[in-house]
Amino acid sequence: MRLFVASGIFHPESGGPATYLHGLLPALQARGHDVRVLAFGDAPTDGYPYPLKRIPRRRLPLRMSDYARAAWPEIRRADLIFLNSLGLPLIGAGRKPRVLKVVGDLAWERAVNKCWIPPTTDIDAFQVEGARDPRVRLVQALRAREAQRMDRVIVPSHYLRQMVIGWGAAPERVQVIYNALSPQTVASAINAAEARERLSLPEGPLLLTVARLTAWKGVDHLIRAIKHVPDVRLLVAGDGPDGDRLRALAASEHVAERVTFLDRVARDRLALYFRAADYTALYSGYEGLSHVLLESLLAGTPVIASDKGGNPEVARHDENGLLVPYINPDALVDTLRAAFSGDTRARLAAHTSDGLDRFRWDTLVEQTIAALEAVCAS
Repeated sequence: MRLFVASGIFHPESGGPATYLHGLLPALQARGHDVRVLAFGDAPTDGYPYPLKRIPRRRLPLRMSDYARAAWPEIRRADLIFLNSLGLPLIGAGRKPRVLKVVGDLAWERAVNKCWIPPTTDIDAFQVEGARDPRVRLVQALRAREAQRMDRVIVPSHYLRQMVIGWGAAPERVQVIYNALSPQTVASAINAAEARERLSLPEGPLLLTVARLTAWKGVDHLIRAIKHVPDVRLLVAGDGPDGDRLRALAASEHVAERVTFLDRVARDRLALYFRAADYTALYSGYEGLSHVLLESLLAGTPVIASDKGGNPEVARHDENGLLVPYINPDALVDTLRAAFSGDTRARLAAHTSDGLDRFRWDTLVEQTIAALEAVCAS
């Protein structure tokens, strides 16, 4: 099978699609498939076992035109097109079998990033309430039409499957293949005390959140909540446009001395933070299927998560973590208090490995290859 992989981002850039493809494509090659990749970016293209072309991120019309021209010969030679981003300019792709990987709602993300809708707009309400802004209606219509025209859509959670079906995609064409921990992800072999010592962290209740600092990640709710839970320290790993606002919030809530902003943390060092924390919290308004929750559980650290999106498919309430209604500040405070009392942490930590076999990397690879081969064969 001659496979043309079209993506917006690619290794070594951060982001789910980039990491996913970098791990998956060698497995496709090992099965004898011919792989070629096109993505945006300026990083070097040598050192990969398959042809890779990057399109520099010039002004929007120019880079989209460049992408379309570079994609045209790849489309013509391919047996199957594997899209890992919505909205790519693939002229003539409709004549070839196509599989699309969807990890979120491009229309909602674009509308938030462009300030067409408030950043606190609930993604689930966005699916059903419609929009007055014609720009929002346009991007909603375009992403729905693209999903409807695919031979298959792969999604990482049942939550996202229902969302894509809501766009009008045929249910029989929307397949759940769970996200998985990459084969390079391993649990830290040291205990929590050793991890804290290496990171120069103090003793005492420690809560970790790993997220891009945007409105829907809910870091502000965690900052406000720890004000009511004495002694708990919050570590915030990640960067983003809301960084300054969140630092100011910690100061105004008089918890700045208990909130540490780590900015972006390297992956190997992040594994130590997962091991050092008592809990990993992800009180977000939207998650397709969170790698953060998976990595925390692999490290043996229970999770505290909003009951939104794909979170309940990873976090099992009162088994490997605690689920909290969203948005409910009082419930979040009550949950944090319960989490750091009695034997709750020890009881939940004993079951962090339960159910992780659903998110095995080799399972993801086998299911994805089977899906691609089936569409090509049909």
